[in-house]
Parts: sequence; C-alpha cells; structure tokens
Amino acid sequence: MESATEMAVMAEGDQTPARQPTPGLDRLDRIVGLLAEVPAAGLVLAEVVILLMGVFWRYVLHHPLVWSDELASILFVWLAMLGSVVALRRGGHMRMTAVVTMASPRTRAFLEMIAIAAPLTFLMLVIWPSVIFAEEEVWVRTPAMGIVNTWRAAALPVGFALMIATGLIRLCRLGKPRDVAIALGAMAALVVVCTLLSPLLRPLENWNLVIFFVLGVGAMVMLGVPIAFSFALATFGYLALTTNTPTLVVAGRMDEGMSHLILLAVPLFVLLGLLIEMTGMARAMVGFLASLLGHVRGGLSYVLIGAMYLVSGISGSKAADMAAVAPALFPEMRKRGAKPGDLVALLAATGAQTETIPPSLVLITIGSVTGVSIAALFTGGLLPAIVLGLALAALVWWRYRHEDLSGVTRATRAEIGRAFVIALPALALPFIIRAAVIEGVATATEVSTIGIAYTVLAGLLIYRRFDWKRIYPMLVDTASLSGSILLIIGAATGMAWALTQSGFSSALADFMKDLPGGAATFMAVSILAFIVLGSVLEGIPAIVLFGPLLFPIARAVGIHEVHYAMVVCLAMGLGLFAPPFGVGYYAACAISRIHPDEGMRPIVGYMVALFVGLVIVAAVPWISIGFL
Repeated sequence: MESATEMAVMAEGDQTPARQPTPGLDRLDRIVGLLAEVPAAGLVLAEVVILLMGVFWRYVLHHPLVWSDELASILFVWLAMLGSVVALRRGGHMRMTAVVTMASPRTRAFLEMIAIAAPLTFLMLVIWPSVIFAEEEVWVRTPAMGIVNTWRAAALPVGFALMIATGLIRLCRLGKPRDVAIALGAMAALVVVCTLLSPLLRPLENWNLVIFFVLGVGAMVMLGVPIAFSFALATFGYLALTTNTPTLVVAGRMDEGMSHLILLAVPLFVLLGLLIEMTGMARAMVGFLASLLGHVRGGLSYVLIGAMYLVSGISGSKAADMAAVAPALFPEMRKRGAKPGDLVALLAATGAQTETIPPSLVLITIGSVTGVSIAALFTGGLLPAIVLGLALAALVWWRYRHEDLSGVTRATRAEIGRAFVIALPALALPFIIRAAVIEGVATATEVSTIGIAYTVLAGLLIYRRFDWKRIYPMLVDTASLSGSILLIIGAATGMAWALTQSGFSSALADFMKDLPGGAATFMAVSILAFIVLGSVLEGIPAIVLFGPLLFPIARAVGIHEVHYAMVVCLAMGLGLFAPPFGVGYYAACAISRIHPDEGMRPIVGYMVALFVGLVIVAAVPWISIGFL
C-alpha cells in the first residue's frame, strides 16, 4: 500500500518521467538523500520520545521536564527543513497540475522544469539572507537550556542548501542540457527584468499586492510551481523590489511560521495514521462496521462514511485515512455491483465530510494562527461532521434503494460480537486521545505520542501485526509529508506578514465589516471564498494567509470563532475534494486506482449533499458550539 507521501505525489501529478540518470548524478542523489532522510527519520523518532517523556515526567512523576518543550521546538525546525528536502527530492511538495496536464507533452515537460527552476530561484535568492538571519540569532539564548539560538536558526540555510542541491539534481535528470539551460535562463532573465523594473514598481504602492500576490502567485500556481515556493518567491520579490525591508525578514518570518510548537502535532499525527494502517487497527474497525451494516441496501457505503469518521478521528491525515479504509471496502463493494466512479466519488466526499474531526491538521493550524482554543475546536468538530455524514447517507439511500442483495448474507450475532471484540482496542483509541486532552494528561501536541505508544502496543500484543522493516520508511514518509506542509505554513506566514504590513489587512477588515446583511452576509461570502481557496491553495495555506485577517472580523460581527472555524474548515474541504481543481479528489483516485474521469459525474450529487449540510451547520451555531 502506498505511503501518505507517495499518494500525495500521485495526487499532485508529478508524472513526468525522469531521464536515465548518469552514475555520477545517481551517486550524488543518494548522498543528498542520506544527508536528509536519515536525520529526518531520527528527528521524528526523537520528537516522539521527548514529548512522551515530558508527559510521563509531568503526569506520572509530578516532576515536569522544563527543557522538553524547548528541545522539541529546536529539533522541530530541523525536522521541517530536512523534511522539505526529502519532499523536494521525491517531488512531494503540494502543487496544482490541472493546467499542466492539459498541455502537450513537449509543453508539459518544459513546465515541469519551470516547476523546479522557480523553487531553485527562490532558494538561491534566500540562502544568503538566511545565513545572516542565523548569525543574528547568536545574541539570543534559549531560556531553559541556555543554548545559542543560532543552532536552531541554522536549520534554514542548511535546509535551503540541500534543497538547492536536490533541485539541481532533479533538473538535470528531468531534461536535456539545452532545456535545463533555457529553464534556468528564463528564471534568471525574470529576476533581472524585475530588478530593472523596481523603480517603476515602488510608486505603485498597494497595486504591487495585485501584481505579486494575485497575478504572480496565481500564474505560478497555475503553471504547477509548488504552492510553498509560489508564496515564498512572490513574498521575496514584493519585499525586495517594492519596499525597504531587509530580505532576511523572509527567512525570519518563515522560521517563525514553522516554529509554533503546536504544529509539531502535524508530523506526529501523520505518523500515528501510518501506524494505524500498518497494525491493522483501521481494518478491524471497518470489519466491525461491515458486520453491522453490510446486509442493508447501500450498507457498505454507510460503512465507508462511518469508517472515515472513525479513522479521521485518529490519524489527522486525509491520505492515510483514505488509504486505510478504501482497500478494505472497495473489493466487496465492486462485487456487489458498485461502479468505480461511485466508489471514488463517495471516498472523496467522505474526505471532505471529515475535515472537522479531531485531530484535524487544519483545526490545529487554525488554533496556531488565530489563538482559538485547540480543545474547543476538537470538541466543536465532532457534530458538524455528523451532519454532513447524514447528508451523504441520505443520498446513498436514494441511489442504492433498489440494490440487489440476493447474494448477501447477514452477519450472525456471534460474528458481530467477534468483530466487535477484535475492533474494540481500535475503537477505544479516539476516546483515549480525547480523554487525555480533556483530563489534562497531555496537550493537543503531546496527545499524539500517547496514541502512538498505544498503537504500537496494540500492534505488538493484540493484533500481532507490526512490521519492523516498515518503521524507517514510515518515519521518512512522515518527515516528507510534514516538511511539505510546514514549508507552506512558513511561506504563507511570510506572505501574510507582508500583506499585514502593507495595510491590506485593515482595508479588508473595513470592507468586510461594511458588507450589508451583517453576520449572514459575512458567513456566505466566507463560505464561497474558502471553497475557492480550498480548491486552489488547500486548507492549511489558505488558513495561514486569511485566518488572522478574517477571524477577528467574525468576532466583530458576532460569530463565535469556533462556529466560524467549523464552517470555513468544511468549506475548504469541499474545495479540496471537488474536481476539477481539488487535489484531494485526485488523491482519492490515486488510492482507489480509478481514473478521475469516472468519478466526475457521480461526485456532483455528493458535493451538493455536502453543501446542503454545510449550509445547515452555518445556519445553526449550536451544532458547532452546543457542547463547549
């Protein structure tokens, strides 16, 4: 079964075959890979151990380790940067390829080179400012351990240097020397032209926001440049060419965006999701639900909806969720006559439905950038997903009301009981995670380590499925997927800072406050905006960019911030999993091994059902905040 990172790569369309590598390039690539992958895997494991020790010492021994969070934060920046290197080496950085795939083979090959040359341009521009930034941090010492902060900040120039090496290797593998020279020359010419135009750009003031952050970012995203580098390159260009701000600010803001300790939950929950799949816990849950509902019309579709709800409440990674559920259900659903298009459409729809189920990475990001309580978000996210799940179930009932079940046997009570006993340790995990947060045993960041420890013990002692050979690849996969996510957050943090400094934030706030209709109009505009943003930018970068701007406005017009978080999270989920631009839909197709064209028509009905459920959640705040 594919790893989460591999599925992300398939979804993003990194399909251009590489040229046959020369022995020298191959050897160099392996060296760079070892320099990034081995430490990254070790850092993931170290973070689990450090945070688990912190929980044990504080809750069991009542003697908190004052240095544990500090050390975890230092290592986290290194994990983010080395993970970004691994993601770049694997072609795993998130990007939109809908336009690229429609081009001719020759044009597509050239655009693939541009998609590497553009990140290389940013990396070469920012590496020296990042060195200066790391040198400036020599005057700062960490409070608990007294370590010079340069040790942490050095992760940026080291990571950028390894990414430059990786990018050059990928570029040389991808195209002929002439094409490589043209791609790099085009980027160099663009830098020169923009530098010469700087005196003309400065007087334009806020019109530069449109040039760099609308036209520039839009063009790069459409051309297939990874989202993180599209944000970063536009931000660097805006600050360097139109303001007097030192360019080391870009490195500083990226460092700040990736340094929030709450974001450490991202790699840890990704690892937890991979462990759940590997130990068979997800399959056990699916088997129990199938024994309950497999005999009714559309029963396995209901099982898919319920299984995604349960698994999403554990892993936090949509790719891992779908990979855990689909292989267990799809073969039997095919035997019952389900069409491939219906299967992949429902899988994608359930991915959108479960966006608010804790520990959603988007919810964690919302809490990180807006200051909303993570515990409140986790509590508020359960019921909205049920509302959308009921909307999907209603459509499933309608579509499968005439399903032929003549060859299906109903599970006996003994079989159901046996399936329940097998699934019980897996079913208990979401409740253990939730109880640990509510009872104060662990923070939202630390609780994932409790889940990891529980899953490892369950895999070893109960399910007897624990493949030690898969641990290292899983650690590398975790670092890669996490690095791609965290680099987006870092780049988007810098872009959000630039927008704030320009005065755009206050202007947007004034405009949104003055919309006629008050809270209802603001909510409607937010839903439409985040559906679009979810399809183009995905949830995490969209939240990092616009969350700090819009959440204060929501509070000002009287919308509860947890209610608003649920609505925008679900709206982004619709965009993320809705074709033709939603990358989540293509991830579902890759996992299902079903061509995207087959699911285009069936998914329309599911998206309408989800939208109806979203409107209900938006109109009834109690659904989101009734249990706070």
